[in-house]
Amino acid sequence: MKNFADLTEREILAVAIASEEEDSRIYMTFAEDLTERYPESAKIFEEMAEEEKHHRHLLLEMYEQRFGTNLPPIRREDVKGFLRRRPIWLTKNLPLDAVRKEAETMEFEAARFYDKAAAQAQDVHVRKLLGDLAEMERGHENRAVKLTDTILSPDVRAEEDRTSHRMFVLQYVQPGLAGLMDGSVSTLAPLFAAAFATHHNWQTFLVGLAASIGAGISMGFAEALSDDGSMTGRGSPWLRGGICGLMTTLGGLGHTVPYLVPDSWANAFWIATAIAGLVVFVELWVIAYIRARYMDTPFLQAVFQIVLGGAIVLAVGILIGGA
Repeated sequence: MKNFADLTEREILAVAIASEEEDSRIYMTFAEDLTERYPESAKIFEEMAEEEKHHRHLLLEMYEQRFGTNLPPIRREDVKGFLRRRPIWLTKNLPLDAVRKEAETMEFEAARFYDKAAAQAQDVHVRKLLGDLAEMERGHENRAVKLTDTILSPDVRAEEDRTSHRMFVLQYVQPGLAGLMDGSVSTLAPLFAAAFATHHNWQTFLVGLAASIGAGISMGFAEALSDDGSMTGRGSPWLRGGICGLMTTLGGLGHTVPYLVPDSWANAFWIATAIAGLVVFVELWVIAYIRARYMDTPFLQAVFQIVLGGAIVLAVGILIGGA
């Protein structure tokens, strides 16, 4: 890799041309990904892609005047100092905020590059062009705001907000809730069966820990492998799987941790069991609230499904452990 200070004017222009071409393709990729979900916002990125093409045209004209038609094979990846980009544009159904944040980062980096390049250029015409491009890149954010104000009417904004909410529910709330429900309910029976069979907190804790982690791994892989998100718009399968697995584990650990109460304490088993029972009560009501809040389930129906179902599983565990 070359240091930026070691670049010639020819190499600086070549890097700038390659960068503008790449940025234009990235913006068009963002536009294509957003078209179905956020058609009005997609127009903004189409406009930005066209601007990048115009910048590339200006740079090519300057390069041909100074150095001819042969471009050296050098890109930003070959120069030290550029931000290392994660290719998020290869991921389908990206959240709108993630796309806009990436665009802001791209614009900031481009403006910084042109500022440094202009300061290093010796030719007055090259310096002027690079300085002008730096100002244009800094103006991209303002242009994006103007495009947003022009293209996104209040009705369109409201519709995009509703779509964004649906995407949030599909990509984060749904897998997280599924994991929390599974972890909170499915681990009740083995945990309390072990508790009432042994009356030893440490052994009960180990059973609950194993059940929670095992359920988390199982649910995580099941969620990740169930849907790649390409058709449903549910986002990255591994992100959903990670969320689902983590919430499953946390759901089980919530009522497992109380059994860390030392067995040496007086009435240690009943203290731990009382705390665990209180945690279970809170967990089940929280799950019922989330279902009612985000999944459009009537609250009383959610309570009946979750709280009553969890109570039955809890009772089964206690009965089996006490048998």
